[in-house]
Amino acid sequence: MSLWRSILQSTQGRIVMACVVLAVLWQILLSLLAPGKIADSLREGKSKVNVQVVLPFTPDRFHVMAMQRFGRVSGTDDVSIEVRGVKRDELSNLAHLFWVKRIEPLKGD
Repeated sequence: MSLWRSILQSTQGRIVMACVVLAVLWQILLSLLAPGKIADSLREGKSKVNVQVVLPFTPDRFHVMAMQRFGRVSGTDDVSIEVRGVKRDELSNLAHLFWVKRIEPLKGD
């Protein structure tokens, strides 16, 4: 108990605790917002889907490389990345990224 008291009484301890609390709140917010980013038509159907990930900016190499964790990147547009073969179970993890605006079915599929 005295360890917690000494942590909370020091300025550095309060700063660290505030950062930890903010990080946890940020993750909770991302988890709450993720389901709303996924188009309703992607919620049912095949186990793997082809999606268009819309971003609020033009994707850089970093964003394209990050999408490769979820599936095969087949191209980019002005503000979106086409990802093929995304497992339906991974859609919520993909939507959890804070820079993803929304996830739609790939046009033409």
